[in-house]
Amino acid sequence: MGLVAARRFAEAGLDVILADLPGDALDAAVAHVSDLAAPNRQIIGQSTDVTQGTDITALADLAFSRGEVAVLMNNAGIARPTKAWSEMDNWQSVLDVNFFGVLRGVHAFLPRMIEAARPAVVINTGSKQGITTPPGNPGYNVSKAAVKVLTEQLAHELREANAPITAHLFVPGFTYTGMIASFLPEKPPAAWTSEQTIDYFIARMRKGDFYILCPDNDVDETCDARRAEWAVMDIAENRPALSRWHPDFSAAFATFQQTGER
Repeated sequence: MGLVAARRFAEAGLDVILADLPGDALDAAVAHVSDLAAPNRQIIGQSTDVTQGTDITALADLAFSRGEVAVLMNNAGIARPTKAWSEMDNWQSVLDVNFFGVLRGVHAFLPRMIEAARPAVVINTGSKQGITTPPGNPGYNVSKAAVKVLTEQLAHELREANAPITAHLFVPGFTYTGMIASFLPEKPPAAWTSEQTIDYFIARMRKGDFYILCPDNDVDETCDARRAEWAVMDIAENRPALSRWHPDFSAAFATFQQTGER
């Protein structure tokens, strides 16, 4: 999805810096985006490890040396198996990339973007797992819940500072990415393509939306909204944690998902 986003921004006439771990994938991405870019646009690759503050600072220095930054997209992410009481090394790796990588990006870029006082957007990639927090991988869920909260706080602080910069929480649905293609050679019918997901996000961002939960071929906007509402109502109604997956509440959730009635 990061590659498709880079394509869309280049096609719109922006200079683009693609940041990734060094290697053939980054080189191929730069060549691909360069072929699609508007004339006379700069398409640059920068080797970056988002767990390293010095790398993120170097990325920001490079970007601002070429001009003002109109779009910052913090998109790097990984998944590792975790349980609440084990796999500490995986917990640390996931949080270091998925949350602290985003936070490092915000810290490296935002002060200079605010100082420039020019219209700009910040896009942080979250996950529905950071909103409804399903059982199965708590480390990933926690990292993406942290991105959600950070981005909410960022949006509020930018508004309070009267900065001409907006923040947006990008929440993909089931999307057939290169990572998924590595173990599923054919796109599942339920999945959207990366192009569909990014185009949906950009259209919603243009409208000024903050929470942008992207649908797919199995989950529409209504389904997403009801899942999110049920998760919040766990707190308001003092239900058991993750009641959507609790045997005493599964039938009630199924009814709510279908009708919207509790």
